[in-house]
Amino acid sequence: MRRALALAERGWGQTAPNPMVGAVLVANSDVIGEGYHARYGEAHAEAAALQQAGERARGATLYVSLEPCAHHGKTPPCADAVIDAGVTRVVIAVRDPSDVARGGVERLREAGVRVDLGVQRDAALELNAPFFNAHASDRPWITLKLALSADGAIADPSGVHRWITGPAARLEVHRLRAQQDAIAVGAGTVIADDPALTVRDVPAPRVPPTRVVFDSGLRIPLDSTLVRTAREVPTVVIARPADAPAAALRALTDRGVDVLLAGSSEEAFRALRGRGIRSVFVEGGARLAGSLLAASLVDRLIIFRAPLELGRAAPKAFAYAPPGFEASIRTARVVDDRAFDDDAMTVYALHEVPCSPD
Repeated sequence: MRRALALAERGWGQTAPNPMVGAVLVANSDVIGEGYHARYGEAHAEAAALQQAGERARGATLYVSLEPCAHHGKTPPCADAVIDAGVTRVVIAVRDPSDVARGGVERLREAGVRVDLGVQRDAALELNAPFFNAHASDRPWITLKLALSADGAIADPSGVHRWITGPAARLEVHRLRAQQDAIAVGAGTVIADDPALTVRDVPAPRVPPTRVVFDSGLRIPLDSTLVRTAREVPTVVIARPADAPAAALRALTDRGVDVLLAGSSEEAFRALRGRGIRSVFVEGGARLAGSLLAASLVDRLIIFRAPLELGRAAPKAFAYAPPGFEASIRTARVVDDRAFDDDAMTVYALHEVPCSPD
């Protein structure tokens, strides 16, 4: 099953809105077929593994990271393909939360196939957290990424832009971006850094993430990179109805920016979800991070910590977070913990992944 999950991840950035899925066929302790869902609309993992195995699939065991689908979508039902191939046992990490696709377990069992559930369930949930969340919540799955100095600062005290983390950590951020439906920052970050918020130096995602700016008073400069490229990459600016000047709103919409008026972060995220955005990768700054943490809207917190120190005068990452939050994350469940050269990445679970029962 761990191999199936590793195969599934090869679909990173290519399968949404479908989940990433991997499958391994085993006969007499030998792997006879492997597959993964490589791209939205293409063959599912089970079909790819069955094709590789051919006639050897008869009597084999299939390990798959998500319940085989039981409906006709862009491809025929995988459950039927498994039955027709003569597979006698199917081991499934987690059931499909979709009412449309769900039902493969029952179809397999009715055909006399032995089905076992729950192997590596938590890892399977984590891999496709936005997919599972989309079937249980009216807002996207929200990941907050922060790059911190050793003394907890988020930026140089002089205000001059500088990289806190090294090239390897920054490359990982671009890889993470590639699996997201949207990348979000606050207006202060746009004004200070003029970011592009695109995916670079890693395989391009099938659909570029939407760029989102939380900008209550529409302060975003019209000559910023985001505004200038808004007709090339979808760009949404979120403002408060009472604070958004009509002239600024017209100027942005004339340049292809989608201005969304919302009275709160919760309302804004619900509106984004209504537009098909299932995952949002928030990259700063401290005020936006603090407001989202205070509203308990962050599902995963990713901290990249660099060895350099920026001094007592440098702005702190959690300056606007609820009192005691920074200390509280020490007790949060750690999802991942890795090093990228001199930088350390830790992923904390602030909420659990919702899932349909087995």
